[in-house]
Amino acid sequence: MYARDNAAGASTGQQLPADELVEAAGTALRMLADPTRLRIVWLLRETEMDVAGLAAATGAARPAVSQHLAKLRLAGLLRMRREGRRAIYTVRGGHVRRLIEEVVSAAEHHLTGAPDHD
Repeated sequence: MYARDNAAGASTGQQLPADELVEAAGTALRMLADPTRLRIVWLLRETEMDVAGLAAATGAARPAVSQHLAKLRLAGLLRMRREGRRAIYTVRGGHVRRLIEEVVSAAEHHLTGAPDHD
């Protein structure tokens, strides 16, 4: 980025989000940058699953899935509830659900050459 780019953006009167928000958003996006974590969140966007189900669906080892789930929870992307000894996971709400659907849709448009939506 060039200095003049900053000056041009500043003149529009638009404010940057608070540093804390930018850091939290960056953490969430870094968590989704891993293909296995992206698959996990995709699967959990409309249903609840446990570690065994996620491992079977993604083809990843159970210990790896558990580690991914812990990171996704720490980033605030997933919720967990207990059902006896089982931990059941799901996405943390509509924002995460829409984010994952939009990023996959954007990738599909990029790969297929489909026009972007406005």
